[in-house]
Amino acid sequence: MDLSRYSCQIALPGFGLPAQQLLQRAKVLIVGLGGLGCPAALYLASSGIGVLGLADYDTISVSNLHRQILYTPAEVGQPKVQLAARKLKDQNPAINIITHFEKVDAQNVIILFEQYDLIIDGTDNFEARYLLNDAAVITGRPLVYGAIYQYEGQVSVWNVLNEDGSRSPNYRDVYPKVDPTQIPNCAEGGVLPMLAGMIGCILANEAVKCITKTGDLLAGKMLLLDTQSMQSRVIKIGHATNTKIENLPENLKPKTITASALQQQLELSDIDLIDIRSDQEHEEFNIGGRHIPAYKIERYLSEMDTSKLIVLYCAIGKRSAEAAKKLSELNPQLNVVSLEGGVNGWLKQIKE
Repeated sequence: MDLSRYSCQIALPGFGLPAQQLLQRAKVLIVGLGGLGCPAALYLASSGIGVLGLADYDTISVSNLHRQILYTPAEVGQPKVQLAARKLKDQNPAINIITHFEKVDAQNVIILFEQYDLIIDGTDNFEARYLLNDAAVITGRPLVYGAIYQYEGQVSVWNVLNEDGSRSPNYRDVYPKVDPTQIPNCAEGGVLPMLAGMIGCILANEAVKCITKTGDLLAGKMLLLDTQSMQSRVIKIGHATNTKIENLPENLKPKTITASALQQQLELSDIDLIDIRSDQEHEEFNIGGRHIPAYKIERYLSEMDTSKLIVLYCAIGKRSAEAAKKLSELNPQLNVVSLEGGVNGWLKQIKE
C-alpha cells in the first residue's frame, strides 16, 4: 500500500494508519452500477478499499449518462460492470476489483454476499431492495442503503451488530410493505443528477465509517436530504430490529407481452388494455384502452374478465409488471400480463 496516496485521510484526527489498514483489508460489494453505484464506487476505489466487488447485469443507455458518471456516449450499449471495473482500476491500480456480470437474485445472492464484509445497495426497485435486505440479514452483513426520487434522497445503514448482540433495524422495519406501482422510478418520475452524486457519496462515506469504526454511523436512523431547500434531517428509527427474517422473498415473475405481440393480439382478439399511469401521463399520450391509475387498480378486480387477456401498461414496464404481479396474487384465475418496455417500448417499435 502506497501510504503517500492516502496521506490526507491518514492525517485526519481519529483516523490514522489503523483505519487505513482496515480499509485495505475490507471487502465491499456494490450491487447496481447506476446513479448511486457510480459515485460510491469511485470514492471507495480512491480511498483504498482492498477488494471492491461490482454486481450489475445492465448495459448503458443514453438516458443513464446524465447521472451515471463513469460512462460516456461512446460506450452506450456496453455492459456497465466491465467498463466501471476498468475505469476504477485506472483510478487506483492498487485495489482488487471483482466483477459479477449477472442479475443478483434469490439463487445467487447468499453465495455472493458471503464473499464480502459489507454490501452497498445501489439498486432502483423495491423487489431488489427487499431481496438485498433479507439476504444481508440472513448472512449477517451490514447493508448501506440509499434511494433517490426527483429532488429527494435518503440513506441508512441496516443490520449493524450492536454492542449488546442485537442487530440494528433493517429495511423491513421501516417499510414493512410498499406498493411499487405507486412510486415511479428515476426514468419515469425523474431525478436530479446532482442528487444521485450526493447520495452516492454519502453511501461511500457510511461504508468507510462502518469499516473503520469512526464517526456516528447512520444505523438505527435515516438521513433525509431535500436538494430543493438544501435541508437535511436525521430521523431515529430505533436501536434494534423488530423483524424476523429467515427466508428470502419469493420471486414471482409477472408475465409480459412484447409490443409487436400486442399489436397482433389487438387485431385478432378482444383484449382488456389498461393504462395504469397517472392522469397527466395518460393525457399526454396513450396507446388506447381503459385508464385506471395504479392506486385504483385493485378496486376494479371484481370487474375483470378471467376469459380475456388483460394487458397493463405504464411508461417503461416496471409499474405495470408490479401491478400485474399483484393482480395475479389476488386472483390467480386472471390472465394478466405487462407490456414489455411500456409506452416507451411501443413508441420505439413504431419508429423502427
